[in-house]
Amino acid sequence: MDVRDIDWDDLRLFLAVARKGGLAAAAASTGKSAPTLGRRMLALERRTGRELFRRLPRGYALTTEGEALLAHVSEIEARIAPLAADRPRASIKIVVSAGVWVTRLLTLNATVLTDGHPVSLRFAADDAVADITRREALIGVRNARPEGGALAVRRVGRVRFAVYARDDTVTRWVRVLGTTPSARWAARMDAAPGDLEVTHPRSALDLAQSGVARALLPMFVGDAEPTLHRVSPVVEDLDHDQWLVAHHEDRHIPEVRRTLDRMHTLLAGVCRGHGPA
Repeated sequence: MDVRDIDWDDLRLFLAVARKGGLAAAAASTGKSAPTLGRRMLALERRTGRELFRRLPRGYALTTEGEALLAHVSEIEARIAPLAADRPRASIKIVVSAGVWVTRLLTLNATVLTDGHPVSLRFAADDAVADITRREALIGVRNARPEGGALAVRRVGRVRFAVYARDDTVTRWVRVLGTTPSARWAARMDAAPGDLEVTHPRSALDLAQSGVARALLPMFVGDAEPTLHRVSPVVEDLDHDQWLVAHHEDRHIPEVRRTLDRMHTLLAGVCRGHGPA
């Protein structure tokens, strides 16, 4: 088979495995998991009709046919490398799916996430959970540990809630209409004349800051607002762990990895400031 009939991406992965001497070592540089690389190399052998590797207990060794393919593909790489070098490096777009409050925190700290980091971020604020396995988002922040073999999950810390107002004299409530645990908790408070309802959490924060009402807020939001004071104990019924989620293959992409690491540092620091992580 003519090597020109083979997808260049398969040949690029072949080069990585051949030069690194194994799947695990090639995973970091290719952005693919070791199992994925193994499947791609097997498919390449079947397509070429050649045994390219000897699978050893501690790595992959090239066969004679593999050495010949390596030399041939390396020549092709050398010819196309100058063409690739002349093109500006594209900025990868990373969609980050999170709830409203976490998205607000991330946008307020966008410089921390992007400084010296060639990446384009899209913040998707929604209480609905995007499907990471179907690539509806590359990174997700979740209030419960997701299940699924295709996901890489990393615990951030503990999120806590309390009630905030300008001062203790504010007795009117503002409640966020919705089905989240915090919305359901606020809905159980005894209603009083003059209480307010909003459909977006940010409106509750605005009303609390204006002194019109008291609002239930995540402590990483309420404690950061200089005009607000905590007017209740911690609402322990709403305590929950927070998790960073990515597809197990996408997490190896350098831009995704750096974004995940920076998000974890930011969110973990916020969680540590409001109780045991």
